[in-house]
Amino acid sequence: MTFKSSYPPYDPTDKKGFSYETVIKRWPIIITGVVDTLHKACHKLSLELQIEGQDEDKKAEILNKIEEGKAVIEKVSKLKYEMARDRALEPIPEDGEVHVEIYNTELEELKRDKRNTWFTAPWLYAEYNPFILNRWTDKLTDISTGAICEAGPLFDLVPILILLVRYRLLRSFLNQTTFWNTFDPFRDQKLETFRLSGKSILQIASTIHELGESAGLKEEPEKLAILFNEMIQMGNATDLSLLTHLSHDDIQKLQTVEKEARSARSKFILRDDEEPVWKHLEGQKDARIDFVLDNSGFELFTDLVFADFLVTYTPYVSKVVFHPKLIPWFVSDVTPTDFKETFELLSSPSKFFAPELISENANSVAHLEEMVGRWRKYLDQGVFSLSVPIDTPLGGNAPGSEKAAFWTTAKPYWDMETEGSEVFEDLKDSGLVVFKVLGDLNYRKLTGDVRWPAWTPFEEALGPLAGAFPLLSLRTNKADVIVGVDKAVSEEFDSSMGNKWRVDGR
Repeated sequence: MTFKSSYPPYDPTDKKGFSYETVIKRWPIIITGVVDTLHKACHKLSLELQIEGQDEDKKAEILNKIEEGKAVIEKVSKLKYEMARDRALEPIPEDGEVHVEIYNTELEELKRDKRNTWFTAPWLYAEYNPFILNRWTDKLTDISTGAICEAGPLFDLVPILILLVRYRLLRSFLNQTTFWNTFDPFRDQKLETFRLSGKSILQIASTIHELGESAGLKEEPEKLAILFNEMIQMGNATDLSLLTHLSHDDIQKLQTVEKEARSARSKFILRDDEEPVWKHLEGQKDARIDFVLDNSGFELFTDLVFADFLVTYTPYVSKVVFHPKLIPWFVSDVTPTDFKETFELLSSPSKFFAPELISENANSVAHLEEMVGRWRKYLDQGVFSLSVPIDTPLGGNAPGSEKAAFWTTAKPYWDMETEGSEVFEDLKDSGLVVFKVLGDLNYRKLTGDVRWPAWTPFEEALGPLAGAFPLLSLRTNKADVIVGVDKAVSEEFDSSMGNKWRVDGR
């Protein structure tokens, strides 16, 4: 039986919410960026035509690619136009990739309920109307009248994420071409952002090198616990992390004189389960840990550092599995291509980062190459692995990609057992599943992105996923939905800050 929340979904009709601001401000910027990227790519191709002595067959291929590129630009521009005017959501064409039937079936449900436009479709759920469903009684209450009625098929909550429709449409526009079907319109943006993180990357590499110089760290659980805290902070709120300048001696200081600094940092943390998570890890032996990935670039780098710490410096973990997305997703989410390219770029830092940064940090460059060399060895040995083959192409149309298909459906994660049974069964073997959510999508899908009271227990918001496997959600607040926060704290913030505390990432 499908789990049903007793609260309505977030949607863009609430002008005070994060959804509305995203639809009005962020989406047009992202779509415009895609158009600009395609224009630049086509312009670069047109310059190639001017090269003297160009082979005629090559010229014909370039011309065909330019024409395909212009056709994609036209489709993306039309999408932007229709979004701005609250037009009907467009069905996904049959393009040979996954989830077409799922999306289109749900879009038909939206259409029947007259909630199939860009501004009226709920953020995660397509079936809300003015009703709230009581999951204990399967009765529906009309908010405006208080009337109660039976829950029939019409009111089954049909999951749909309108952002997913947009990104899936973008993928479809490219996938149906001959020359652009492996093109990631967000790649240049991801790489540039990653490149600008070079200083922090080199500093962290030197920190990890220094840890390697420390004999017997595995036998010092108190120091490992301090480092575990830093690993969590590093990957989820990088401006709060001390790892960019943390020496072995600093670990001792953190246990004593710098407790005040750690206490000051804790005021930004609304829910901290670090201690029980660490105790859980201490009870593991040769465990497998899973990372459900979020952003590529620096965040993926910190995920790899975190994984390295777990398998290299603690006695509890022997394997880490990383779960990517199969298509370019929410601009920066990790695809298998991103994962593979990260190793390639970090293995040759002098070719990727700014020359002056390389020349000023020769020791750190060597430390980075040493660390990434260890990661490559872990990949070869299976200590690190992707949930899909590392050469999986965009779209996942390749053997072995099934375990990643669920992450890019419109389904909330509480439907994992029925809608993603293969990945569900796989994760049941994990010692801990870490959901990375700096960009917030994983958290929204874990909780269904419905209007839970902020003091709702996290376990309740997880629905049937609660207890299925050990689960840690690392989350920076960047969307409306929040659970597991003390009621008094929530009400105080709502009163003093309005919605800001839920969405500003602090």
